Amino acid sequence: MTFIRALTGACAVALASLGLVAPAEAQTYPTRSITTIVPFAAGGPTDVVARIITAHMAQTLGQSIIIENVVGAGGTTATTRAARAANDGYTLITGHMGTHAASVPLYPKLAYHPEKDFEPIALLAGTPILILARRDFPPKDLNEFVTYVKANTEKLNAAHAGVGSVSHVSCELLHSILDIKPVGVPFNGTGPAMNALVAGQVDYMCDQIVNAVPQINAGTIKAYAIATPERNPSLPNVPTTVEAGLPKFQAQAWNAMFAPKGTSPAIVASLNAAAAKALDDETVRKRLLELGSVIPGPAERTPEALATLVKNEIAKWTPVLKPAT
Repeated sequence: MTFIRALTGACAVALASLGLVAPAEAQTYPTRSITTIVPFAAGGPTDVVARIITAHMAQTLGQSIIIENVVGAGGTTATTRAARAANDGYTLITGHMGTHAASVPLYPKLAYHPEKDFEPIALLAGTPILILARRDFPPKDLNEFVTYVKANTEKLNAAHAGVGSVSHVSCELLHSILDIKPVGVPFNGTGPAMNALVAGQVDYMCDQIVNAVPQINAGTIKAYAIATPERNPSLPNVPTTVEAGLPKFQAQAWNAMFAPKGTSPAIVASLNAAAAKALDDETVRKRLLELGSVIPGPAERTPEALATLVKNEIAKWTPVLKPAT
């Protein structure tokens, strides 16, 4: 009997190591609270999306999910920390196109690699990009904006959330199309950058729709165009860049959840299922849609689909951003 128990135990360990059965820890996961790192200040688009979705995920998983905002270096400080965290499923990160794609060409000495150092969990939301300006910025429409910034580049500044952030990367694309190099003003997140724009302390910025809808509707900032082929239902009066005369500028960011490399497939599957359940919840969907988010369909939410997205986004942004480094 002792030999049989030992053999059975050895077989179980061997099967678990091959990923054929879930280890006991994965079967009971989670047994305590989970921390999700957000690489920017509270109040920005990544923070808002993370809080909406993880609140529902916590209900599904039966444990609280704590949001920890860690700022610095366009989100790479927090992402490095997440990559080095224990791969036990209790430290996650809600990253985006900047931290998990644009960072590769922008930071030659990046301390992590998005494809090699993380387990993709799920795509959480797509977030279209808008061209925004302070309320008293002179141009009345996008055509006037283009003419004005080209004529006054040396006098203007563009706010962003740090090198490699979505707000920085998307405006770099805009600037490359317009062939201009205005002064960039970095902040520790898009939330603080938006506050500066509302206060008239900076001239313009490119930002994710989640961060901009409340301010646009309140009339505290100007919105010249949305960089998508179609108008967004949350901002029906804002024209697309195609309609407004700048069709080359097409940009949509995304937010996604990742775990450190080596996290158990069973834990990844549990987190993915919880995220998918959140994205199917009517209340969650309503909140995201009101903020202009694009909710990914079932096929886009899988870990495999997210891994492909990260690979493709790195390939897409590297030639655009290499000249900017």
